[in-house]
Amino acid sequence: MAAKDTSSARGRLAHPAGVVIALTAIALAAAATVMARELALGPAYVAKVLAVFAVVAALVLANLRAHHPFARFGPANQVTLARAALVALLAGLAGEGIGDGPGWLAFALALAAAVLDGVDGRLARATGMTSAFGARFDMETDAALVLVLSVLAWQLGKAGPWVLASGLARYGFVAAGAALPWLRRPLPPSFRRRLVCAVQMGVLVAVLAPALAPPVTSVLAAAALTALCYSFAADVIWLRRHSREHQP
Repeated sequence: MAAKDTSSARGRLAHPAGVVIALTAIALAAAATVMARELALGPAYVAKVLAVFAVVAALVLANLRAHHPFARFGPANQVTLARAALVALLAGLAGEGIGDGPGWLAFALALAAAVLDGVDGRLARATGMTSAFGARFDMETDAALVLVLSVLAWQLGKAGPWVLASGLARYGFVAAGAALPWLRRPLPPSFRRRLVCAVQMGVLVAVLAPALAPPVTSVLAAAALTALCYSFAADVIWLRRHSREHQP
């Protein structure tokens, strides 16, 4: 009976999730249109924002039923979806001319997305709606935010092109796992990993602040990237060591 109830809950899930995504998309389109008009952004800005969000929506709907065993989308996932919408607004700024006005707005959007990162997990635990889907959704949103922030930091001249490594590191790790199966083994929970992620995100948000300029921003971004490289190296070493232990 429990299995049947779970299956029924998953079957009903697509409707409320679809409604939440549709309403978020409408609000996002309105916000992007206002930003494009008020900040004199290029004609492609709104299209870029909606394209990014469309990818997010497609991935959410494709993975929801298999990994989210609840009938409701849940407040935590709604917060993460709002963060993804903020990431889309930031991603749309890539390739646009950003002066002081848009620069402060980009900083504010990035700050909001980073602050909300501390909300969704707590909401999931408080409502008893933790799931593999929610954890992965949060992690992928974090990764996308760091990538977009690194692109904007480079675009704004806050650091050299090397800052893109901050956003590409995780995707490179995942790509390497396609060739090296031992990199795909699950990692144990790590305070170090969570701390470095938070520092990386916080530093890149600070780097976007128009009040800060090179060389200060370059030093901050380089220090955060160094910590990130150390964290990835520690995980790779752990995975390699344990893969050898499990070899026959």
